[in-house]
Amino acid sequence: MKNCKTGEPCYREELFRRLLECDVVIYNISEKVSPEQIDEATWALSALQAEMGTFKSQKIFILVSTVMTWALTKPQNPEATDGLLTEEEFRRRRPHSDFKNHHSLEKLVLKLARGKKSKLCGYVVAAGLQYGMGENLLHFFFKASWLMQFPKLPIFGDGLNHIPMIHVLDLGGVIQNIIELLPKSKYILAVDNCKSTLKDVVQVIFFFFLFVKTKTTTEKQTLYLKVDLRLDAFIIMDSFIINWRCESGIVENMESIVEEYKTHRQLLSVKICLVGPPAVGKTTVAEKICRHYQIHHIKIKEMIEEKIKQLEVVNKAEPDPEYGSEEKVTAAQKKLNDIVASMEANEGQLDTHLIIEVLQEKLKSKQCINQGFVLDGFPETYEEAKNIFSSDKEEAKVFFHFVVFVEFIFVLEAADDVLVKRVQGLPESEAEKKHYTQDEFTSRLMRYRQLCNAEDTLLNYFDELEILLEPMGTIVIVELCLSRSVISMLFTITEIIGAPKNYGRSPEEQEEEDRRKEAEMKQKPAAEAAERKRKNEAALAVMTAQYEEWNLTEVRRQEEELLKIQSLPLRNYLMKYVMPKITEAMVDCSKNKPEDPVDFLVCTVCLT
Repeated sequence: MKNCKTGEPCYREELFRRLLECDVVIYNISEKVSPEQIDEATWALSALQAEMGTFKSQKIFILVSTVMTWALTKPQNPEATDGLLTEEEFRRRRPHSDFKNHHSLEKLVLKLARGKKSKLCGYVVAAGLQYGMGENLLHFFFKASWLMQFPKLPIFGDGLNHIPMIHVLDLGGVIQNIIELLPKSKYILAVDNCKSTLKDVVQVIFFFFLFVKTKTTTEKQTLYLKVDLRLDAFIIMDSFIINWRCESGIVENMESIVEEYKTHRQLLSVKICLVGPPAVGKTTVAEKICRHYQIHHIKIKEMIEEKIKQLEVVNKAEPDPEYGSEEKVTAAQKKLNDIVASMEANEGQLDTHLIIEVLQEKLKSKQCINQGFVLDGFPETYEEAKNIFSSDKEEAKVFFHFVVFVEFIFVLEAADDVLVKRVQGLPESEAEKKHYTQDEFTSRLMRYRQLCNAEDTLLNYFDELEILLEPMGTIVIVELCLSRSVISMLFTITEIIGAPKNYGRSPEEQEEEDRRKEAEMKQKPAAEAAERKRKNEAALAVMTAQYEEWNLTEVRRQEEELLKIQSLPLRNYLMKYVMPKITEAMVDCSKNKPEDPVDFLVCTVCLT
């Protein structure tokens, strides 16, 4: 909304009142600034300049600009090897065409009256590309390396250009020194001593997240990454007292920069181990956890297959003097031979010590260290866990430094009869694939119960490990019963772990998730219709059986009634003519008491 009289945005009246209350006014137009923000800074400077006659004390106006106003400046001596430009040459600076407004505003600030008597003193700080504290312009590279979006490192152009840079905290130190010291020079370069190229910077970023080869690309990217300048900021180096965060530059301080990045972006790894008997649903739960937290699912079988493929690729590849060597190829061939020999000798199973070697390498990979993982069903024993994470206190702490031990142990439990019913309900082909045939499953379940009742169990190891590492980390152990639904268990797990500590899905992953949900939505009506049909057929079958049973009962009743009706004349005849004679004969028999009562009755009845 604009003021009807002045035509300026309404908020500027309140803003100007606030500016008049300040002794120091700082406008930052260095990075990702809209034309409106530059226009506001120009207005603020002009408004303060118009009112400076009323100031009771001196005010300082500091414009934090960008080295892009130097982008087209050539060294006075092109033949010089270093080609350095200094603050003394600021009048020669030539801006990139997209930064002419920045250049114009810089000149307005520099035109302010100088000296202690001036009521409005101005300074221009030409800041290099800023890094640190979560990143800004370099965020693309940090995020791409964190998410492992590229098989090769993308460098825009040839990457041989030198970009003036400064840590954002060091830039704050420069501004603080200007306020405290009020230097004579009104134009100050704020860059560190880094002499590295863009390629050097991006390579070291990716090295701390994922080791990949480089590739150049012509993809259009921010102009800040295309500038090629070598600037010498002698004023801040010689005259200012700065508690430098990264005086030597980003490359030499990348480890701390990465930690800053992860802290400020809340990118914290989540490391989980799922334990439980066979068929309890560890893999299903692990897949859902990994999808929710965007972490890596470590399944032993797939991990071994992946390792074999990696070794085969190394063996077939040409030796690379920068990233590989003949020794590396030889070591890969030996490891591959060991794995193949072990699997041939053990009917496709790998020796435990080789599994542990491969697993340790996986856990120390950049993606597992940075993002986290879910260990699915391994380790199973105290000894296996001890060999993976080391039983020696110092070795454990070293491993903790690289991997950060498993933080959450979730024990999925269920009664044996429940597990047996689950396995019996599986199709035969799936049961064979998962080694859940009757003999195999019974053997595996019995082995798991024996391990749970052993003197030293897997959970005992993690209890001891927590004590060993105190106060470096804690391990949360939670038992969950399968009697609850999977959704209920997952809700409990996510409550314990907390919110996801990672970036959301990439556009490609989100598209895939949308397709999956769309397919589920399309399948849902068909599944519901099939379920309704099944229920209707079952109800009809019950009704048919009940009707047939009722019908049979009714037929029998009617037949019995018919027999009763048909037998009625005979019953009447017997009661009228036969029963009286038999009764009379039985009375005579009781009186005479013959030796053979039956013959007596027959003779008596027949004669009468």
